[in-house]
Amino acid sequence: MFESTVYIRRRQLLKKRMKSGLLLFLGNEESPMNYPGNTYPFRQDSSFLYFFGLDTPGLAAVIDVDARTETIFGDDITLEDVIWMGELPALKERAAAVGIKRTSPRARLDETIAQARKKGRPVHFLPAYRPETWARLADLLILRPQSIKPHVSAELIKAVVAQRSVKSDEEVGEIEKSLAVSREMYAAALAKIRPGLYERDIVGAMEGIALAHGCPTAFPTILSMDAHVFHNAFHGHKLEKGRLLVIDSGVSSVLGYASDITRTLPVGGTFSMKQREIYEIVLKGQLQAIAAMRPGVRFKDIHLATARTMALGLKEIGLMKGDMDEAVAAGAHALFFPHGLGHMIGLDVHDMEGLGEDYVGYDETVKRSRQFGLAYLRMAKELRPGFVLTVEPGIYFIPPLIDSWKAEKRFTQFIQYPRVEEYRRFTGIRIEDDVLVTKQGRRVLGQPIPKKAGEIEKAIAAARAKK
Repeated sequence: MFESTVYIRRRQLLKKRMKSGLLLFLGNEESPMNYPGNTYPFRQDSSFLYFFGLDTPGLAAVIDVDARTETIFGDDITLEDVIWMGELPALKERAAAVGIKRTSPRARLDETIAQARKKGRPVHFLPAYRPETWARLADLLILRPQSIKPHVSAELIKAVVAQRSVKSDEEVGEIEKSLAVSREMYAAALAKIRPGLYERDIVGAMEGIALAHGCPTAFPTILSMDAHVFHNAFHGHKLEKGRLLVIDSGVSSVLGYASDITRTLPVGGTFSMKQREIYEIVLKGQLQAIAAMRPGVRFKDIHLATARTMALGLKEIGLMKGDMDEAVAAGAHALFFPHGLGHMIGLDVHDMEGLGEDYVGYDETVKRSRQFGLAYLRMAKELRPGFVLTVEPGIYFIPPLIDSWKAEKRFTQFIQYPRVEEYRRFTGIRIEDDVLVTKQGRRVLGQPIPKKAGEIEKAIAAARAKK
């Protein structure tokens, strides 16, 4: 964990943002795979981790804004726990390490919340994303689980989002630790990729490096020759010469901060002319998007500018036609680029998404669009120093989407459907980096991972020459 002063400072700032009441934070519990004793690797709730730093199950915390008290609720482990899981310092000792003096048995939480409710005091809590947390909230607040959502505190969500959005130097350092591991993982992928292996062979090599560093993956690794399926977690295809392999992966640092990097690699070691044309369009869009990032600029505007850049590239090779400003305004580009440019990243790979995307990526100055493609933009609002975002444009050829739009004769004034048919088996290309918004502009985090087409080809050739 960080120094205790980091957590003390975070809680002090949160108390200043909140007017009164109790701030209730429920930590996560163990989650069984198939029976209670066989659990998934434990992952603490990110907001609990942010404010309280304790990475063990069975904990809750209450900040009483009016009384200016902070309490960790939990139980010390039993002898039986020690036999199976090993020793753990007493709760009071662990709480002191994050600057909290008051601890209380887990069972006392019910009494604390009941007393607050009896006095009519507000109990602020964040939305839950696990069913057991919804159930626990229902018990504490004497509500049915399906009635909890209207009682979630928008005030607390806004306060937490405002605070967690701006990353400190310590947090940026943790993200860069994760990126250093990601860089090793992609070096392994470049060295191993070749026809005849299976996708899972590359996944195994990459995730083995993550585990060797003590870093779990931040999300299920996406590694697939079927890149037009964005969150494709199937790894059973045999690698074929002439195909592209999209790898979208990340790890969590020991303190929980994520990396998220995407590269598109040619299985045979070199890009075909058609693949290189599309690759260069995506890369140009990504580099221009990164260059445009600075405080005061809306990320939505960068997204739309990137869409125009890539649409112009598609027009140059005959896939689109007409006025590209009009095409992007109408949403015609979304046939090829149907997702958002990027998202916040931090303790969550899609940072704070569990608190509500519209709180994280939107505000009173910019509302979510209903237009296909643009509606999927997770981050749209004005950039501020300390924001860390992914920048991940892509171009894809999704046969069912092509068929649907073609049958409906959608945007025939902008899309060259006969030419698009020649790309039905292309799948797609995505390129992604993690970028910090600074006071002066932006900084791509981590050491460079080969990204230009020529760099990728040289790296693959150099790795093969060593064998």
